[in-house]
Amino acid sequence: MKIYDIYDEDNSLDIGVLLYHEKSKSFMIELRSELDEWTAPLLFASFVKKEIYTIPREASLMWVRERVIPIGRQNIGNILSTHKLKEYDEMKFLELAQGRCSQDGLCIRKIDELPEFVAERDAHNLVDCTALAGDFLLCFFKDKTVKKISLSDISDLRGVNKVIASRDLYESCSLGWGGYYVTFNDSIDIPSWLLYEKGRMIDISYEDFITFIGKNIVDTTKACELLECTRQNLSYLVKQHNIEPVMTGVNGNLYLKSQITG
Repeated sequence: MKIYDIYDEDNSLDIGVLLYHEKSKSFMIELRSELDEWTAPLLFASFVKKEIYTIPREASLMWVRERVIPIGRQNIGNILSTHKLKEYDEMKFLELAQGRCSQDGLCIRKIDELPEFVAERDAHNLVDCTALAGDFLLCFFKDKTVKKISLSDISDLRGVNKVIASRDLYESCSLGWGGYYVTFNDSIDIPSWLLYEKGRMIDISYEDFITFIGKNIVDTTKACELLECTRQNLSYLVKQHNIEPVMTGVNGNLYLKSQITG
């Protein structure tokens, strides 16, 4: 993951942090809670007005695209060649421009560590999540909290009614990068902070636990299939501690699916 400070040069103001997940090529923006709708970037004013400071990945991507050369530019091939790029890469163009655009005084500066305010919020991000029977999600958070939430309780969130209405869509539930959200078909996201806020703290029942295991534990064969690699390659990843099995055995190991696909 790459981390960038977002800074307002015109007003000498720290705005927040841009996070970039290289594997999924996804962006997330964490705004400082001191901002109001007047000091926040215009695109995010409506979020800040509702006291939402963790910006969804879709809106974060919109902010990035406002500041880079669009992929549909007529001479994009020449531009790529000039910058010695083999393919269009929004992050590369954002870095080249240092996040600047003509509409405001914002820029980005690469930093090595998460600021404290981002690290504190991360405690309410997800470790894992699974879809249970009905329309319930079982959510495991980084602060060791476990909560259960009915999608009906957050049906006013865009796209959630579609998830409730479609079993196939509901069963596509998976953990978003960094535990920032749960996503359905990689198109409808539910932010972790909302699940934390609306969920009901529970003691996990045996049935729920078994459901979690059945949907989130994979064997060696399935792990190789998901990673599109051989058993030898998987064994190497385990030895390098890139992947940690939850159980080892003579004929193979068991792994958390989120570790394999994350």
